[in-house]
Amino acid sequence: MSVLVSFSIFPTDVGESKSKYVSLVLNMIRESGVMYKLTPMGTIVETDTLIEALQFLEKSYAILEPFSKRVYLSANFDIRKNKGNRLEAKIKSVEAKIGKVKT
Repeated sequence: MSVLVSFSIFPTDVGESKSKYVSLVLNMIRESGVMYKLTPMGTIVETDTLIEALQFLEKSYAILEPFSKRVYLSANFDIRKNKGNRLEAKIKSVEAKIGKVKT
């Protein structure tokens, strides 16, 4: 199984810039060893199970909760059985049709 979760999470009451807090979450993801991709609007993580994906969201909240009275979280899931490495494979599939894309 492959679970892609695209999510954005940040404290709402800590000023205009959120990169300090996003960096804390991204460091946790990077240290976990899972495949991930940072985008300007969020982070995409690929896990083997839905439970693992949900645990990333829970850990992300736990990291940010001490800094704020309010945390924003938006998430989208793409869950597919009998597949893996979709974080890269989905891009390659499109590139096979139209050529190299900017990532």
